[in-house]
Amino acid sequence: MKEVFINYRTGDGEKTAALIDQELSRRFGPQHVFRASRSIAPGDAYPDSLLAALRRSSLLLAVVGPGWANFSARLHDPEDWVRREIEEAFACELPVVPILDGRKTNRLNKADLPPELERLADLQSIPFDTHDTETGVRRIGDLVAEMVPGLDDLARADKTSPASDTVTNSMEDVSGATVQSRDFTGDVGGTVVKGAHGPVHTGSGSIYQNSRHVSGDRHFSGSGMTYFEGDNHGNVQHRFGELDRREDDSR
Repeated sequence: MKEVFINYRTGDGEKTAALIDQELSRRFGPQHVFRASRSIAPGDAYPDSLLAALRRSSLLLAVVGPGWANFSARLHDPEDWVRREIEEAFACELPVVPILDGRKTNRLNKADLPPELERLADLQSIPFDTHDTETGVRRIGDLVAEMVPGLDDLARADKTSPASDTVTNSMEDVSGATVQSRDFTGDVGGTVVKGAHGPVHTGSGSIYQNSRHVSGDRHFSGSGMTYFEGDNHGNVQHRFGELDRREDDSR
């Protein structure tokens, strides 16, 4: 469900609309923010997508650029989409917040608006300083969180979700089985070491530990060697399978 609808006119405020979209999407998730040029997929019916998004939104942000009122002729056209989106928001009784884009953008004047949009001039607006966009988008994000509490709850839930306690490991050039887990069950082919305190050797070659030299490899054929040093609070177990028949026949 889209929660915030960004209304803007191409060529007048579209860059600010994109910045607002970027910040709100980062903060609340892109699926909760609608901006036509990003949210309408290729091949979708433009009018249907716009109206459907409006009717499931909780707030409309109307980006008013410095030349917005200069499009008076278009605003007086009932088919103008900037006008239609705002009218639809009024019809759905959505809160509408004008965003005045740039220091030179003044509050709207009823004389410049068609009767259907005159209400815009009475609404409290937010100035957006294009020379300090970071502060501007943060302020708008705070406003949205205040006006649409469900979005604020979503942001907090994402930050405290159990997924934030996950551990991510990355390995390269590994040949064979690799197991990383807190607890695991089942058979593991290979060597598993848990709770080791000191050197662990699972391949061929030698270990040098405290000036002791231990040689050998981990391939046993009926006999072998076990070496440990220090306290052993558990036990040591070996299991050897049957000798390879071919190897036995050769003797």
